[in-house]
Amino acid sequence: MEDLLNYFETIPSLHRSIILVSGITIFWLLEGAVPLFRFSYRKWRHALPNFFFTLTTIIINFALAFLLLNTSDWVRDNGFGIINWIPDLPLWAYILLGLLLLDFFGAYLAHWVEHKVKPLWMIHLVHHTDHEVDTTTANRHHPMESLVRFSFTLMGVLVVGTPIGIVMLYQSLSIVFSQFSHANIRLPHKLDKAISWVLVSPDMHKVHHHYILPYTDSNYGNIFSIWDRLLGTYMEMDREAIVYGVDTFPDRKENNSIRGLLKQPFHKYRKPTTGGQ
Repeated sequence: MEDLLNYFETIPSLHRSIILVSGITIFWLLEGAVPLFRFSYRKWRHALPNFFFTLTTIIINFALAFLLLNTSDWVRDNGFGIINWIPDLPLWAYILLGLLLLDFFGAYLAHWVEHKVKPLWMIHLVHHTDHEVDTTTANRHHPMESLVRFSFTLMGVLVVGTPIGIVMLYQSLSIVFSQFSHANIRLPHKLDKAISWVLVSPDMHKVHHHYILPYTDSNYGNIFSIWDRLLGTYMEMDREAIVYGVDTFPDRKENNSIRGLLKQPFHKYRKPTTGGQ
């Protein structure tokens, strides 16, 4: 465990890029082999705006990385944060608790707030207006959302007290698990269900991308499913009945246009409808 932590403390940018590209490649290939839905789309054309937002996310996170580094160094040097206040934690528990709590503050809480605060929902809308959710959708976030998510992650590092090794390990796992949960793949139902007791599975997260409430406001988790189960936001539905998108923003042309997506947060707020399913 110590070697793992030491590696992620100094993980080269090239290795992080390899993780990102490898994940997309593996799940892209699996989508062709065992697709959940057979979309009638040109896969590369659909992926272009999603890759554009992946690039903007990388640029923003890279530009602000010094804040994460300085904060994680400060909590380590001063023994600040939840995991540093618990005495005699074995290293494996220190790392696991750090990952769990970072996942809560940096992913679950950020995601929940984005759905509950109207201006943040309009920013997050870019992620939800994808009509063909696949592994490239994972990083389809408006640049303003990248700033929001980064702020919550920074808060998480401070409150949890995670050193940079755990932060980098979390971010690497977050990339892969987000690609996995968004991937258009059909796992055996029992296997997907078993995974969802601990981790966010594809079927579990796809419910979140259903086009109407209350399903849209459920299953906020990123890596661990524990937060949805503990906090009452876990939902299930038949994966065959899932329809992607947002009912109040049905324009497919705009929802596949980089320019249209960049302008989406500035539309007048439209209240989502609630389904009776």
